[in-house]
Amino acid sequence: MVVTPFLGDSMEILFEDKELIVCVKERGILSQEGKAGEKTMLSLLSEITGEEIFPVHRLDKEVGGVMVFAKTRKSAAALSAQVTDRTMEKEYITVIEGSPAEKAGIMEDLLFFDRSKNKSFTVKKERRGVKKASLSYSVLSESDGLSLVRVKLHTGRTHQIRVQFASRKMPIVGDRRYGSKTESKNIALWSCYISFVHPTSGEKMTFEKMCDFQF
Repeated sequence: MVVTPFLGDSMEILFEDKELIVCVKERGILSQEGKAGEKTMLSLLSEITGEEIFPVHRLDKEVGGVMVFAKTRKSAAALSAQVTDRTMEKEYITVIEGSPAEKAGIMEDLLFFDRSKNKSFTVKKERRGVKKASLSYSVLSESDGLSLVRVKLHTGRTHQIRVQFASRKMPIVGDRRYGSKTESKNIALWSCYISFVHPTSGEKMTFEKMCDFQF
């Protein structure tokens, strides 16, 4: 099922029923709980719907795009299980500095997230706190030393796309944390596609929202 988007109370809502809500997260907003009084996707959606909202997955604060949230604890558990078993599909559009040698492929790394630095690093050996990370990518276009790339996540690690490309000397445009040298008001990373099974109807649901990357 592909649903046409509409605008709802200043936030773009792609779909809503009694179990879940699919929307477009704007950059600069936390996707999960933050400090007391801080506006987050959970608080904003709760204001719009008048209901309690439960997180299912996350996007970095600097990243925007399509997300799904649950409206019941049961649906939250069912959708979170799809994230864990990797049956929820998530794809992204990004602009990177440089270009991969192969125009399509798979990146696999071992990642360690340093909470004190709020930054992920690629490492050589497995140890406590290290997790395997995998994604596939395809280059859509290239211009002026930059590449437009579509990415499909196989795992969902903190800052995964950002660090996997940066570790290969191809940081995402505007991502100063991971070495970008390109001037940009935004990190050029956008959640463009999500697909999952509805927790009660069992229907396959697919949503897509592209970004034109106005830097």
